[in-house]
Amino acid sequence: MVVGLQFGDEGKGRVVDLLAGGYDVVARYQGGANAGHTVVAMGRKFVFHLLPSGMLYPGKLCVVGNGVVLDPEQFFRELEELGPERAEVLVSGCAHVVMPYHKVLDALEEEAKERRIGTTRRGIGPAYADKHGRSGIRVYDLCDERGFAEKLRPILELKNRVIERVYGGRPLSFEEVYEPYADYGRRLKPFVGDASSAILEALRGGRRVLFEGAQGVMLDVDVGTYPYVTSSSTTSAGACVGTGVPPTAVGRVIGVVKAYATRVGEGPFPTELEGDLGEHLRRVGHEYGATTGRPRRCGWLDLVALKYAVEVSGAEALAITKLDVLKGLEEIRVCVAYVDAGGTRRERFVPETGFLSQVKPVYRSFKGWDEDLSGCRKLEDLPSAAREYVEFLASQLGAEVLMVGVGASREETILCSSWR
Repeated sequence: MVVGLQFGDEGKGRVVDLLAGGYDVVARYQGGANAGHTVVAMGRKFVFHLLPSGMLYPGKLCVVGNGVVLDPEQFFRELEELGPERAEVLVSGCAHVVMPYHKVLDALEEEAKERRIGTTRRGIGPAYADKHGRSGIRVYDLCDERGFAEKLRPILELKNRVIERVYGGRPLSFEEVYEPYADYGRRLKPFVGDASSAILEALRGGRRVLFEGAQGVMLDVDVGTYPYVTSSSTTSAGACVGTGVPPTAVGRVIGVVKAYATRVGEGPFPTELEGDLGEHLRRVGHEYGATTGRPRRCGWLDLVALKYAVEVSGAEALAITKLDVLKGLEEIRVCVAYVDAGGTRRERFVPETGFLSQVKPVYRSFKGWDEDLSGCRKLEDLPSAAREYVEFLASQLGAEVLMVGVGASREETILCSSWR
């Protein structure tokens, strides 16, 4: 399975796209349309928000698991943009649906907070809140027109009270919600099924399954930098809950790490670079959110946080992306420890915002390089300074390097011998 080891935006989409050719099933297990997986292939740029990044392979099966919160409008938009030459799609009937009132409440709640989280306002948090509050609407409900109407009425009445009386917003009429979403239900029916059984049947038949996560470990609702997190389980453990398969079904875990660090939205970021250097990384790395277009905060790589992410996700292999972005820097720095407010050196990560907002990074410096990396296809092709940087990361994280991204396109990748 593929999991992000930072704050999301590590390049999981391109890694899944590269791996998917050797797999039969690609299953997305959490998150919603707040994700943005970018793939550059066949001379085109594709951005997936809901669909798995294996969609560019006709004949494969791509699964939207029960742990995903589905925005039907975005789902059909992505299918339309892809056209007929794509993988087959199966949507879990147990997946919850992002409803219009979720988006309204997401925006109203964020505006009302004194300490904002930086939500994408796509309704993801409120949809997960309803799921765990047992008042959500699932894809199965949406496909049952009569049952959907009966379930929607009391839920909408309650949501409208909150929208109108708590936040002073405009209530939604039953018709403006029911009619388009009943239509989505009719259109979804051909794609809906028992995703868990389909994945387990594929595994029993000896077929290969690739699990795809969204966001990153540092945004996990349980082990991330709470409350500046997403609303789902982004670690490898989330794959089991989010697709309905047992832990024994998951084999190798591949951790994706960008050659530097970025974060979107609010929250602690000890290695953040402000000023010209941070702006340089943002510009050269095109660091703007694939979902919202927001500029990403940029900084040096944080090994303290990465070691924690490797531990909690069980990653034994690394996919390093955007190494090429570091070209031209005279010095490259990596955080190897923190110094806390009391002056004590700390080498263990603690996912507590008060602690992280006060620590100062301890850096190790590396020599930069000026060579163009886009033509490199083996680790030996890298300039010695770039190769030293990659080897240092692998040794510190105790993981094998499976691939290294040296450009934006699918082809601009170093694939190591055991990459599959």
